[in-house]
Amino acid sequence: MTAFDLLAFNAVLTAAMLSPGPALLFALRTALADGRAAGVAAGLGLGLVAALWTLAALLGLEAVFTLFPWAYTALRLGGAAYLLCIAWGTWRAARAPVAETPQKPRGRAFVDGALINLGNPKSVLFAASVLVVVFPKGLSATEIALITANHMAVEWLFYTGFAVLLSGAPARRGYLAARPWIDRAAALVLGALGLKLLTDR
Repeated sequence: MTAFDLLAFNAVLTAAMLSPGPALLFALRTALADGRAAGVAAGLGLGLVAALWTLAALLGLEAVFTLFPWAYTALRLGGAAYLLCIAWGTWRAARAPVAETPQKPRGRAFVDGALINLGNPKSVLFAASVLVVVFPKGLSATEIALITANHMAVEWLFYTGFAVLLSGAPARRGYLAARPWIDRAAALVLGALGLKLLTDR
């Protein structure tokens, strides 16, 4: 494994994080609605589990999913149910009064972020496909640990920067002014992603 391999992996990873999906949408809404600390905590949860999916891919979990499709199905259905639950809660709370001070505890934001990525077993399939293309065969335990730690660091830096950028006073004021529309749009997208995860095979 070379430094170029890691750079190529990081480029693909960054592009994947920037694509609209449940993780990015959750990070966006948490930073806007609940402030910087909750946004950073959500990103830490998202990044931790995403890196664990990469570790699982490196250790061959995609082969386990092939051998035991019920395990993949169970994770997929659980993730879809969780996304639909968040979508419903976001829709219902869209017109509820919001305190000027962010309310969501950091621990809750971290757990929610972790659960969103934990409920997306396609992450391990995505990671496996990228890893096969980018890295050579026969990685050592040290290289596997380095790739996993690198993935986690990239995710944490990305979501921390995202939270800092979006949690400032101007962004929050804009969010509060348009909150019903933003939250309902977020709920619809999260619900659609949950339904897609539910119906995909």
